[in-house]
Amino acid sequence: MTDSPARPNRPVYLDNQATTRCDPRVLDVMLPWFSEHYGNPASVEHVMGRTAEAAVEAARGHVATLLGADIREIVFTSGATESNNIAIKGAARHAIRYGAAARRRIVTVATEHKCVLESAADLKDEGFEPVFLPVGPDGLLDPDVLREALTVPTLLVSVMAVNNEIGVVQDIPRLAAIAKAAGALFHTDVAQAAGKIPLDLTGWKVDLASVSGHKIYGPKGIGALFVRRRPRARVMPLFSGGGQERGVRSGTLAAPLIIGFGEACRIAAKEMEADTARVGLLRDRLLDELRLHIPGISINGALGHRIAGNLNLTFPVETAARMLERMPDLCVSTGSACSSAEIEPSYVLRAIGLSEAEAARSLRVGIGRFTSPADIDYAAATLAAAHQGKPVGGKHHLAGA
Repeated sequence: MTDSPARPNRPVYLDNQATTRCDPRVLDVMLPWFSEHYGNPASVEHVMGRTAEAAVEAARGHVATLLGADIREIVFTSGATESNNIAIKGAARHAIRYGAAARRRIVTVATEHKCVLESAADLKDEGFEPVFLPVGPDGLLDPDVLREALTVPTLLVSVMAVNNEIGVVQDIPRLAAIAKAAGALFHTDVAQAAGKIPLDLTGWKVDLASVSGHKIYGPKGIGALFVRRRPRARVMPLFSGGGQERGVRSGTLAAPLIIGFGEACRIAAKEMEADTARVGLLRDRLLDELRLHIPGISINGALGHRIAGNLNLTFPVETAARMLERMPDLCVSTGSACSSAEIEPSYVLRAIGLSEAEAARSLRVGIGRFTSPADIDYAAATLAAAHQGKPVGGKHHLAGA
């Protein structure tokens, strides 16, 4: 590693928990469905509609395979945020509509994605009791903490499989079993887990699960909700329309995006093991270099229980905001809530016990399929130089979270 890393021809992207590059193979599969095969999948009266419908159903099968689900359990949405909203609000409203409203408790975790936290909080105005459980310093939910929370009758539990900031992997099969034993529905956001760790939603007894295409090298604007068939999980739709997707999510299906999403899932299922091994080696290489050149650097969350491509690091001296200013060619993230006026310390890092000052010195690094060894070497040198107060790189604009 050099003291003054050479500026790359393009920004080095290490923010793969925020989004991923669309795999060129996915793009190639999608393109004809924008311009040549543009039929509406619902227009089954003619050949172009039936052709689109067949391609959509093939993609649904690829999504189901990656998630460990039945093809009939996959409902296409615009992404995991919409899926999380349908799962949580839809389950609660179905309970009210059809007489199961004796259970009013919605249990989730303090480190969940904002759309889960806010969906649960929104339900307070509809007569539900949102409960936000703490995690340990490792970022993991203690099963006994969940078990204690469920001594009060609970409608639904929502725990994300992999945290989007610190990358830790929750024991979803165990947590789901605890929820089911207490008579609660179990929902999990697997947006950061799909394609990174093996999933078996059917075998894990999960009732509802959310996934997003752009986290697995697919297109933005598409995702899915897993809705268990046996025993059937029931949700109310968020909006009305033509009854597509078994009445759960009305609207014309975005066939090109769905087909791209399906291809991304097919590739992920085939290449996950090799990707994980390669990405894990790159992460270890980066961590070794940073530990060598930045004594006192620390890892947030359990290193042994996280996806291969994630590092969330607290630096001993310099703030993340100042480091980002000094390295405009390196795309990493604070993982925090950003506005045009300020960068706020991450609520996830605060939840695992970091002080406000420690959280402000933390950065998330996300390594992915298209990360090269040269990218890792550049990142290590750049982070070390930026921490020492040295500006590195050029004029590229980089966002925060």
